[in-house]
Formats: sequence, C-alpha cells, structure tokens
Amino acid sequence: MCRVVDLRQAVLAKNDEAAQALRTELTARGTTVVNLLSSPGSGKTALLERELLLARERGVAVAALTADLATENDAVRLARSGVPVKQVLTDGLCHLEAAMLGRHLDGWLPRDTRLLFVENVGNLVCPAGYDLGESLRVVLASVTEGEDKPLKYPTAFGLAQLVVVTKTDIARAVEFDEAAFRANVEQVNPGVEIVLTSARAGEGLGVLLDRALAIGAGGGAHAPVMARQQHAHGHDHGHDHEHEHGDDHDHEHGHGHDGDPGRDGDHEHPHVQTAAQTR
Repeated sequence: MCRVVDLRQAVLAKNDEAAQALRTELTARGTTVVNLLSSPGSGKTALLERELLLARERGVAVAALTADLATENDAVRLARSGVPVKQVLTDGLCHLEAAMLGRHLDGWLPRDTRLLFVENVGNLVCPAGYDLGESLRVVLASVTEGEDKPLKYPTAFGLAQLVVVTKTDIARAVEFDEAAFRANVEQVNPGVEIVLTSARAGEGLGVLLDRALAIGAGGGAHAPVMARQQHAHGHDHGHDHEHEHGDDHDHEHGHGHDGDPGRDGDHEHPHVQTAAQTR
C-alpha cells in the first residue's frame, strides 16, 4: 500500500520545532528577534541602518544579521552603525530557516543583546512560510511597488505582525494610493498596524525600534487571523509556490537543498565574517 506524505508540511513542521526552541532560548536570555521581509529594493536596509543608529544612541544593545544570495554589501553598510553585524550568504537559497539562523547566532551573538534584527533574503515568497523564532514579523513595502502588493502576496502580508511602508517621501511623485493599500492589507490581515516611514526624510523613524522593545518588555504582538487558522489546521503555512519574478529568483532551490531543514542549503563561505571586522 502506497502512503502519500506531504513533504512540505513535514519540512515546515520540523522548522517550527526548531523555531520554537530558538525563540525559547533567546527569550530566556532577554533577546527579541525581529524578522524583516520585503521585496528587493524596498528600502529595508536603509531603514534598518537608521534604526540601528537610533538604538545605539539610546543605549539599546542591538545586533543585525543580514542574508543575501551574494555579496556582503548590506552587512558592510549596516556595520557603519557600529553595532554587531553578520552577513550570511545563502548561495542561491531563497530564504533563511530556523536551524540555519541558530547556527549562525551560536558563538557570535553577544549575550547582552536585547534586539536582533534579521534582514531576510529579499523576496515575498519563500521566506513567508518559515518561522525563524522571531517575536515580531515585519513586512515592508515601498510606495513604488503598487497598492495591490498585499493581494498578490497574501501569505507574506497575512502573517505580518507589523506592516511598514517605505519611501513615503516620494509617495506623491509615484501617485501612491495610501487608502487603497491600507484596504488591501486589511483584507488579508485585519487589524495589523501599518506604519509610514521614510529613511531619507526621517518619517516614522524609531517606530520599529519602539515596537520591538515593547514586545521584549512583555507587550503583545498582533495575532494575524491567517496564523491562527494555520495553527488550527496544522502546519500548512500557505507556502504555495507563488512566483514573484524578479525577486531574487525566488525558486532557485539548487545546491542539493532537498527540503530538509537539517540540510538547509547553508553555504556560508569561509571568508564570510562579521562585517564590522571587514571594515
């Protein structure tokens, strides 16, 4: 008798176990993890750099880990803030996974870190289904990406605990319809907070930091309806192979990645190190 096994659900269930273990460990040591997801070019690195600088000015012990398919550009840029920064090169893998993140934090993350910002690989498809042990999941979208982005990528926006709109300084120039965007977000994730930001103009600066600190202090995060539904029906995270063409080649799953988080395609090269050490 042939038994059909849903490998997707099995992989995600295994990742969820690793994520919960990592969340428990980091929470016990007083570290709040913020998972940042967005399309490439959304401006999340620019905003994160400003937030890291602000955290340092306020005396908040913060660190950042950034993931890309190639180059250490983002880590070098973020390290200018003076906080601990680490680059992870996924070498084709389109997302981070909990076990992978845990290995990179082991022996690197300072013990007194209050906030860890994780800049996920740039796309809104693959990372959406993977819990990293975060306490706050943030999805960012720039005003140039279109008001219908939440409807096109309902899993990413539907699981967000905070939605950040970036580059608002050019909103008028690109005729961004804020009301339409808000309505579309509300359709897939009722009640989630939407924050308007501009790294260039300083609009909304500090809101991301404040929300993360509040959660670390025991405040509750938004509970998306989609997350509650998925919990009730098992581990189906809606990782349904939506294809966002142009977003870092979302379906590049080469290099022997067979869906097992124990073999997560983690191809960090020997030369990759804390960006602050490379400056």
